[in-house]
Amino acid sequence: MKKQIEAILILPNIRSAINIGAMFRTADATGISKIYLTGYTPRPTDKFGRIQKDIAKSALGSETWVPWEYKKTLTPLLKTLKKEGYTIVAIEQDEKAVDYRKIKISNKIAIIMGPEVLGLDRKILDKCDYIAQIPMHGKKESLNVSVACGVALFRILKP
Repeated sequence: MKKQIEAILILPNIRSAINIGAMFRTADATGISKIYLTGYTPRPTDKFGRIQKDIAKSALGSETWVPWEYKKTLTPLLKTLKKEGYTIVAIEQDEKAVDYRKIKISNKIAIIMGPEVLGLDRKILDKCDYIAQIPMHGKKESLNVSVACGVALFRILKP
């Protein structure tokens, strides 16, 4: 019998609504139990409950059944998740990062996808249990955040 894992995805300060929609689809495919959107990350519905068309277009409905919640800031959320026993893993390029294929997961894991261009702030990385990166072999040094999300979730969670 396979061990039940509770996995959460955290998406802080990601600008592209299309990428958010794509990550909702990936979250659904990999069994993510909840997505937290923080900072200026676009949400599936605005403050008036109107559907955000760019997210809906790329999420193909998954934004309606994958549970999500908005939090203004990330730090209090991380503190709460740690108290609840979650292992916090940031997917980010960093000198302290380990190969994402070497992450050993616990029963509860929260995976943070860093925002493109600037990445996650050092203060956030220091609060994580692991910083994991996807090795790059070409001329580009990184992947699109939604692509990196798919690669990381499918490998780390092995659904």
